[in-house]
Amino acid sequence: MNELILIVDDETGILTTLSQILGDEGYRTTVTTSGEEALHLFREQRPDVVFLDIWLPDWDGLETLQALRDVDPNAMVIMMSGHGTSETAVKAIKMGAHDYLEKPLSYDRTLKAVRDALATKQAKIEAAGAGVLEESRARIEPVMKFEPPPELPILETSERNQKTIRDASVIYGLGLHSGGRTGMVIQPLPPDTGIHFITLPSGVTMPAHVNSVAETDYATTLTRDGESIRTVEHLLSALHACGVTNLLVKVHGEIPVLDGSSLSFLERLEQVGIVEQDAPVKELVIDRRYVVGEGDKSLVIEPSDTFSVSYQLRYPPPVGDQFYDFEMSECDAFREQIAPARTFGFMRDLKMINELGLGTGGRLDNFILVGEDNVINTDLRFPDEFVRHKILDIIGDLYMLGYPVRGKVTANLTGHRDNIEIQRQILAANS
Repeated sequence: MNELILIVDDETGILTTLSQILGDEGYRTTVTTSGEEALHLFREQRPDVVFLDIWLPDWDGLETLQALRDVDPNAMVIMMSGHGTSETAVKAIKMGAHDYLEKPLSYDRTLKAVRDALATKQAKIEAAGAGVLEESRARIEPVMKFEPPPELPILETSERNQKTIRDASVIYGLGLHSGGRTGMVIQPLPPDTGIHFITLPSGVTMPAHVNSVAETDYATTLTRDGESIRTVEHLLSALHACGVTNLLVKVHGEIPVLDGSSLSFLERLEQVGIVEQDAPVKELVIDRRYVVGEGDKSLVIEPSDTFSVSYQLRYPPPVGDQFYDFEMSECDAFREQIAPARTFGFMRDLKMINELGLGTGGRLDNFILVGEDNVINTDLRFPDEFVRHKILDIIGDLYMLGYPVRGKVTANLTGHRDNIEIQRQILAANS
């Protein structure tokens, strides 16, 4: 569950009681007594539902309702009043309020209103996604020309064929760093096109290529013409592992985090069907030894007949020293060993992450939270899940070379920034 609910009321007793009721049901809450502050919190935190009192000390409740819906026309707002009239209730509903509750609030009625609001919001998201999906099926961007990945002297033609997916599909979820509900459409592209992203609703296209990378703080972010797409690495990891070479991804702001791993993306790709295309794969074959960093923090990629990643992780307890060596021979190996490993973070870093405006979509079921002595919120899927997720990130980030990679990667305590830097070295040496 873990949906966020904003409560706006000038009575502290209402704030306390309603927070307790909703908290007991598994919802997260944030509260304020001010309409102006409510608007600020709504913009920053994008709550799933808002409880809004008609009478506030600064802004009128209906005025606040209008302001919230100006930010998001689909905002789920439940109005509350102990002094309202039927005319007020009717006006609030006409202005877009989802429901209207009279004080004193009924426990059952309150919970029903929340559940109805959440169900309505999800239905709207799915309906919008279905519309985009039908549009995508009807026209696979026939007039758009996607620039393929650049040709490089270290490319070799493989005996394997290129791949795409059989049909378009919609994937919904939360953005790990934005905290907002998001979704994306994936659809097939012809051979020799590559992996491409389109921002919604602006329609800015950007290739899944290292030249598009602008930020690497806690995630890999693509940017072009003032638009950004965050957290692409988990999806790209699944695409790289399963050999999907041509795909269009339409997304609003951030790739959904889903369960914090690549497994859900992998399952969706297999559900819609991965199909071979009548064209051979070009592989990027590492031609020499490339190094980023030194000593205890370094990333090396060197020639090899296969693609493999070895990672040494050294963190204080409870993570400790972890090592894993993975050779990516087939998609099944990735599924079993790497794909289920979830993203993680440390309790001690949460304040800094939040100050950066990141990590607000972290939930108990999509993020491993590590305390001083133990993992706080979940059972680990592997004893060494942390190092496996680091390998997952490397596999995803390296796919932004534009081609499947053949080489041996050895990493020690590195992250997204290092993954991107070594790719830039490779491109500079072969341009």
